[in-house]
Amino acid sequence: MQQFPEITTLLYTINTKHNDSIYDLDPIVYHGKGYIIEKLEGFQFKVSPKSFFQTNTKQAEKLYTITREFAELDGSQVLYDLYCGTGSIGIFCSNQAQKIIGVEAIEEAITDARENAALNNIHHSFFTAGDVIDVCDNAFFETHGKPDVIITDPPRAGMHEKLVKKLLEIAAPVIVYVSCNPATQARDLALLDEKYAVTKMQPVDMFPHTHHIENVVQLKLKTVI
Repeated sequence: MQQFPEITTLLYTINTKHNDSIYDLDPIVYHGKGYIIEKLEGFQFKVSPKSFFQTNTKQAEKLYTITREFAELDGSQVLYDLYCGTGSIGIFCSNQAQKIIGVEAIEEAITDARENAALNNIHHSFFTAGDVIDVCDNAFFETHGKPDVIITDPPRAGMHEKLVKKLLEIAAPVIVYVSCNPATQARDLALLDEKYAVTKMQPVDMFPHTHHIENVVQLKLKTVI
């Protein structure tokens, strides 16, 4: 803190396990509020230590802008943001959507997402914690509406095969697939090919001086003849 006074919050964890995962640990606030506020365009995002947020903020703005363009929103659509984390992509797209539905397995991230919606005065959103496969059933669609557009931003392992099958079952007109691992993305796209055609693709250099990228793909339902 003496050497780097610009650091606003410091946390630590005590890990007695034989791995470095944090999901089952409780970060302890040593100094500050215990979270940071990031800004993208005119939006603000509270990010807690166990919530995911893109590390390269300037490029995240470019990544989300491309994602929003690929979603082709006109204000009338119900948008589902899967693996929504702190709600960043859904909130970034909120001005162009009729309703935002965010689904994320990590409860702490959903808490942040709800706070971020309130922070940005977004009242047409709903965020829920759980597995997409379990959450997105007929009763959920009756309550919140079926998706016109789905944005999915899974971890490096990509989407579970059951989720891919779920997306094929839902058959939303447009899917935007954001991936930090083009290999698992290619695997999932091959499965989605049963009903979807890849219509646009744009890589984004999120990690300069490395071989890593984020890749955004737009898919549209194939026309049945």
